[in-house]
Amino acid sequence: MSTATDLRRTGPSPAEPPPVVHAAAMLWLAAVALGAFEAALMVTQVLLGGTSTLVEVLPGVGFRLAVFAGAIFLAFRLRRGQNWARWTLAGTLGVLGTLSLVVEPVRWLLDGGSIAEAVAGMDAAGWAFAASRILHVAAVLGATTLMFQPRANAYFASA
Repeated sequence: MSTATDLRRTGPSPAEPPPVVHAAAMLWLAAVALGAFEAALMVTQVLLGGTSTLVEVLPGVGFRLAVFAGAIFLAFRLRRGQNWARWTLAGTLGVLGTLSLVVEPVRWLLDGGSIAEAVAGMDAAGWAFAASRILHVAAVLGATTLMFQPRANAYFASA
């Protein structure tokens, strides 16, 4: 076995992201999947509840699809070592996206909402949504943290 082959196998190259960057990209993709699941639950509830029509929810669905497509694109660019994708993900979805996920529940709690009452009144869809949202936020926070670990920083600096 040659020395060049040994070096390729022991250290990541720009084509091979370190495990921390790979994990961050996978967490971004998981966040997209969880966001799509949440969107499907919300649209189903709204349509079955009769509070809106399909035509009324289509703009929101379209916006979410665009965000999901952008996040997938950026996650793949992240894996390729493109630092601009890392910063774009951190700023847009890591900061603004996280705020959009937590602002409503935080506002509800500040207005006197009770977690105990909310949990007591949840149906299966509510539990599924709550579990998905918690995992979604955890995936975003985990991905954002992993993207700035020392090995990730070295990878982006060398790419």
